[in-house]
Amino acid sequence: MITITGVLMLILFAAGMPVAFSIVIVSILGLLILGNVPLSVVPHRMIAGADSFPMMAIPFFLLAGSLMNTGGVTRRLVTFASTLVGRMPGGLAHVNIVTNMIMAGMSGSALADAAGTGSILIPAMKQGGYPPAFSAVVTSCASTIGPIIPPSIPFVVIGAMVGISIGRLFLGGAIPGTIMGVYLMAVAYIVSKRRGYTSYTKSSLKEIVKAFREALLALLLPMIILGGILGGVFTPTEAAVVAAVYAFILGVFVFKEIKIKDLPRIFLEAGMTTASLMFIVAAASVLGWLLSREQAGLKLVDAFLSITNNPWVVLFIINIILLILGCLMETYAIMIILVPVLMPLVKNLGIDPVHFGVVVVLNLCIGLVTPPFGMGMFLVCRLANIKVIEFVRELPIFLIALIAALFTITFVPSLVTFLPRLLMG
Repeated sequence: MITITGVLMLILFAAGMPVAFSIVIVSILGLLILGNVPLSVVPHRMIAGADSFPMMAIPFFLLAGSLMNTGGVTRRLVTFASTLVGRMPGGLAHVNIVTNMIMAGMSGSALADAAGTGSILIPAMKQGGYPPAFSAVVTSCASTIGPIIPPSIPFVVIGAMVGISIGRLFLGGAIPGTIMGVYLMAVAYIVSKRRGYTSYTKSSLKEIVKAFREALLALLLPMIILGGILGGVFTPTEAAVVAAVYAFILGVFVFKEIKIKDLPRIFLEAGMTTASLMFIVAAASVLGWLLSREQAGLKLVDAFLSITNNPWVVLFIINIILLILGCLMETYAIMIILVPVLMPLVKNLGIDPVHFGVVVVLNLCIGLVTPPFGMGMFLVCRLANIKVIEFVRELPIFLIALIAALFTITFVPSLVTFLPRLLMG
């Protein structure tokens, strides 16, 4: 049954059927094959899968991202980043990466960061003489840092599904996200030096201080979110509400770049994205329950242990599988279906669940920029007005940097676990 449903799901994905509908159809087929489970399980499990307090963080983080992109927060962060790293060879590429690292501490969404920074920096990079494809690749790869540096929507989803502390996952992503940024900047430096891309003139201390002051209120948001969670002031779900309210106040009352007429569009944008994601969550909950009932997790444990019981080999194999699936399937669908199935194996081998969660999210974020179905790839191609094939030609060296970051944190778990253990015991 598991094999049949898996093959059918891949066929439906390849045929272009929406992810959520594909999962529901496959789940219903699986129930019909079993024959001893009523179909009323489908709506029941869909409602149960979406009815989660931690999941309430998702719409508010998405709303915060939309408010920041519209309210002038992104532009101020770009200006501040320009004063810090703009003088390096390939200055705007580094500005792009650093801005995404800062934005990652606010929205928790790769696509939101790509849209925000891309709409500002891709045109600026094109005007500065950077090829449109290079500008698009830098933007998309840098946006993958968004779900790694806290806060993070995928961490909320994983934590809610398998009972891992969301606060620990948030802290666990801080160092890996920084490593991703450093690796991408190293590649951007090498490429820019080789191609002779321009840089800004060095900013004076006065200019840096001025840009910092203008961006200060925006830069406080990550500290408010993490400080509140670690201090026990609010939960990660409540932190998402705080982030949305804070972004609203900045955009409407402080920077005054959001008009009342803009609010319906912003709320609708966040609402539609939330509905799409939660439909996938609800649908995958049915399939997850079905796989759990058929003991797919235990069968997977037995299959892996028959090959090896070395946790490093298992992690390597899982990474390869996820990298391949990330090219073919939607990120959240993979995560919601596979993480509960893989968790018994992870616990059996003594792998830290926080370490595993961060590895999975980083891995699947890479799928956002890889053909043929990377959503981040399609988004920045539209922003840069280029064809996918142009994007693919520029992608390999930056993709290597992201994969290098993935295997760095995979085989040095202390990079993930250090901060959670230091600050949360």
